[in-house]
Amino acid sequence: MSWLSRVRSGIPFLPKRQSADNLWHKCKKCEAMVFTKEWEDNLFCCPRCDHHDRIGSKARFEQMFDDGKYDIVPAPEVREDPLKFRDTKRYTDRLKTARANTGARDALTNARGKIGRRKSVVGVQDFAFMGGSMGVAVGAAFVAGVRAAIRDKAPYVLFTAAGGARMQEGILSLMQMPRATVALAELREAGLPYIVVLTDPTTGGVTASYAMLGDVQLAEPDALIGFAGQRVIEQTIREKLPEGFQRAEYLLEHGMIDMVVKRHDLKATVARLIDYLAPRKKKAA
Repeated sequence: MSWLSRVRSGIPFLPKRQSADNLWHKCKKCEAMVFTKEWEDNLFCCPRCDHHDRIGSKARFEQMFDDGKYDIVPAPEVREDPLKFRDTKRYTDRLKTARANTGARDALTNARGKIGRRKSVVGVQDFAFMGGSMGVAVGAAFVAGVRAAIRDKAPYVLFTAAGGARMQEGILSLMQMPRATVALAELREAGLPYIVVLTDPTTGGVTASYAMLGDVQLAEPDALIGFAGQRVIEQTIREKLPEGFQRAEYLLEHGMIDMVVKRHDLKATVARLIDYLAPRKKKAA
């Protein structure tokens, strides 16, 4: 054995689960280095600047449901790759990669459980799954979530995060916009609330449809919310737009949303809204 091998063997490396790669987290906003555990314990918010990082459905469900207990609402089966689309990769290959990376079937996952001891159905869009884009599977999952809420006589709470419609499905993706609107009409006919929490980012066709149709519109701090991008709008109207005009705080100031709520307060706020919008029925004497 060479001297280099002996020295290398004698260096006390950290075990893999505590390696330098996952022991620290670099904040995307302030670039501070914080312990990953501290970041996770702070609900994936930077303890230095309070930047709310993007999270997936599993973490969101555990944060929102009482005792972290919930049951996944099965997603309907839909036809995959209806247009046999291919750009630099086959669409089917992109789906396989996204599923391997996230563990989810598609970008929208629904679950049922209790929030503040009230039965609720919660849907979460995961931006990590192809940018949370809205395709046929997302539209079907949205309808399934709404109908699960109707069956349970419970509110439907949706966390949005999307780059818009899924280009690989063409016009079929855009058809999910009116489809979602019809499903929400069924929910309202049943007298059940629809609460939307806009997270970073919520853009495109999702913003133009079910993301902005809530009975109450909440948003996480500094979330990007809009239809078209700032550069596109500036080039169209040939004017310089105000700083942060598509951020949650600006939209709150101009009446587009109702509240900006920090992640630590979301569960309590949603529970309170459910009590306001769907008060408990008094038992007959």
